Amino acid sequence: METAQIQMKTLATINVTGPDAFDFLQGQLSNDLRRLDAEAEILAAWCNPKGRVIWFGTVRAIESGFALSAPASTAADIVKRLTVFRFRSKVAFDIIDEGVTVDPAFLVQHGYAYIDEEQCEQFTPHMLNLDLLDAISFDKGCYTGQEIVARTQFKGATKRRTLRYESEAPVSVGDKISDGTRDIGEVLNVAGTDLLAVVPVDKADNALTVNDVKLTHIPLPYDISLDPAAKRRS
Repeated sequence: METAQIQMKTLATINVTGPDAFDFLQGQLSNDLRRLDAEAEILAAWCNPKGRVIWFGTVRAIESGFALSAPASTAADIVKRLTVFRFRSKVAFDIIDEGVTVDPAFLVQHGYAYIDEEQCEQFTPHMLNLDLLDAISFDKGCYTGQEIVARTQFKGATKRRTLRYESEAPVSVGDKISDGTRDIGEVLNVAGTDLLAVVPVDKADNALTVNDVKLTHIPLPYDISLDPAAKRRS
C-alpha cells in the first residue's frame, strides 16, 4: 500500500475584543456564547447568509472578549470578512500566530472537519456533523445563516454527512467519490490514507471509490444515524 506523509495543520488565534464583542459574535456564531460562563471552551461555526460554513473552530473567553481558533492560512480572510459585519459595533480583531499545530489524523479519527480555503463555504453545518458535535445552539436566537440551519434541523433534511473512510492508496482533498455509476460526494480532509468525506448517508457502506481507489467505511466515535429519517421517526 502506498503511504502518504501527514502534514500538521497550523492554527492561529483570532481575538475579538471590545465592549460589543459578546453581542457581535452572538449574532454571528452558531453556538451560544453564554455557555462560556460555565465552560472553558466551546465549538462553533460562522456561516454565510446561505448557511454555508466559513469557519469552524473553538471559542473561549478572554479578557474583554473572546478567542477563536482558526487555520493560520485563513485567519486574515476571516477577520476581513468579519469586519464587513462590524458596522458600528465597538469590537477589535487581532490575529495571534503562535505556530500552534494540530494533527490532522486526530481530527479525522474524531470526526472534526478542518475548514480552510478548499472547504470554505462549501458545506452546511449539518453536512459537517456540527449538530452532533454540540457546535450549534437551536434556541439562542438569530445569527448569520440561522434560518437555513434551523430549517434543516427541524425538517430532518440532512441527507449528506461527514463520514470517515480508509483508502487503499492516498487521495486528495476535493477528489470526487463515486458509487460506480456517478459522483456522489467528495473528500473533505485527508490524513495519510485516513479521510473524512461528505457523502449521502444512505450510501455510506456502498462500494465507493475515489479515482478507482477503494474506500472502507470506518465508524466515527460519536453517534451518527445512517437513516436520514430516523430522527423524524423518533
